[in-house]
Amino acid sequence: MTTLKLNSHSPEQTQHLGSRLGELAKAGDVFLLIGNLGNGKTCLTQGIAWGLGVKEYAFSPSFVIVREYHGRLTLYHIDFYRLDRIEEIVDLGLDEYLYGNGVCVVEWAEKGMAVLPQENLTIELIYISDTERSITLEPKGKRYSQLLKSLNLDLKKWNWL
Repeated sequence: MTTLKLNSHSPEQTQHLGSRLGELAKAGDVFLLIGNLGNGKTCLTQGIAWGLGVKEYAFSPSFVIVREYHGRLTLYHIDFYRLDRIEEIVDLGLDEYLYGNGVCVVEWAEKGMAVLPQENLTIELIYISDTERSITLEPKGKRYSQLLKSLNLDLKKWNWL
């Protein structure tokens, strides 16, 4: 499957999309989130956490770089917002997260694309209005193409497409 583009009309709808991604997630999955401040990256991550069965509220990890949440699978919520150089990202030693048995969600992923796994689901969120966001999901690799096919079936049921 190729890129999927859709619009979310509320934070709750963005969380619902994330929740379904979390339900479909498997160990080792990597979701790379791209978008400006306030575009809904953390909102989507909250939904992913809920879909993984995480009971805690997922906060932006901007000040600690990585937050860990436990559900059906461990969620590693990684944020590159405060990092300015690729060397800073490399020095974090994130391989155990990115290539482990949990699910990684990386906010501000565009800052580290050169060192992040090439197979991933890249999700770009763009601000349209106070409540609306354009969301583009781009699968990179067979696993993520299959995930997007499953998600696409759900979106048709929900009348998103």
